Amino acid sequence: MSCKPCILTRKEEINKMKNRIESGLFGLAVGDALGVPVEFQSRAYLKQNPVTEMFGFGTHHQPIGTWSDDSSLAFCLAESLCSGYDLNDIARNFVKWYSAELWTPHGQVFDIGIATRNAILNIAKGHQPDLCGGFSESDNGNGSLMRILPLAFYLQKENNIEVIYQKVKEVSSITHAHFRSVFACFIYVVYCLEILKDKDKFEAYKNTQLVLSKFLEDKSFNPVEIGLFDRILKNDISKYNENEIHSSGYVLHSLEASIWCFLNSNSYEETVLKAVNLGQDTDTTGAIAGGLAGIYYGIENIPQKWIENLVRTNDIKDLAERLSNKI
Repeated sequence: MSCKPCILTRKEEINKMKNRIESGLFGLAVGDALGVPVEFQSRAYLKQNPVTEMFGFGTHHQPIGTWSDDSSLAFCLAESLCSGYDLNDIARNFVKWYSAELWTPHGQVFDIGIATRNAILNIAKGHQPDLCGGFSESDNGNGSLMRILPLAFYLQKENNIEVIYQKVKEVSSITHAHFRSVFACFIYVVYCLEILKDKDKFEAYKNTQLVLSKFLEDKSFNPVEIGLFDRILKNDISKYNENEIHSSGYVLHSLEASIWCFLNSNSYEETVLKAVNLGQDTDTTGAIAGGLAGIYYGIENIPQKWIENLVRTNDIKDLAERLSNKI
């Protein structure tokens, strides 16, 4: 009899984790799909023609509910984590996606960043996964940040911040190995981990700043690089005006814009619509902000009509369940 409470507690834990993972994966994919049709549109254009609902075609001529490489690669990462942490397996999944074998919305790849393509070609040649991504300053697109969310679920029970940083560094470096990309992913994952502790989003943000400040105390990272993150780590990014927030494909812009949208909104819907309507890299800003808002507000607060429009919903639910059972 004494074991029953333990079994029930574990079952409840799994169910809670499944809900959180579903919320995050759907949050990311819905934000992505909202942005796909208007990718590259300017902020000025979207001020006049704002996205208010999910629709299809547009920039990439894809049906309604189609998510991009952002979600595909996040799902590839989650798929690999269902079997444990194996960097080679994660990298192989990215190659499988590129050859349209795994986690494409409609059986073909319609959008891929230059750095990600180059890294995948390096993986296919048999190079060590964490040496495949670009190391130069020009290799700081948002291609690793957009897919890093599932790693936060896998690391939820990890208390060693050094281990968290190392794993984030490895997973980012498969496609984006420059410190700036790695550290942007690290900030995002730490913030997700704080949110997963059921904290208010502003408290979680303050805690993220404290955790990272302590982490940096004994590090010899390039101070110029660290200084680039001051708006997030030393100031309050939510206090900046919209015209000071950029939404290009540059990793630092994507991180700032996503957190800014999340902190300046009161619902999942408001967060992702704010993100998409910033313009330019609309699908990725929507995906990154949508991941945060998804785990914070929960799948029950994502508009059902958007989930119903999303492609491969049953596959995403199955992925969330398999990952929750592993964690």
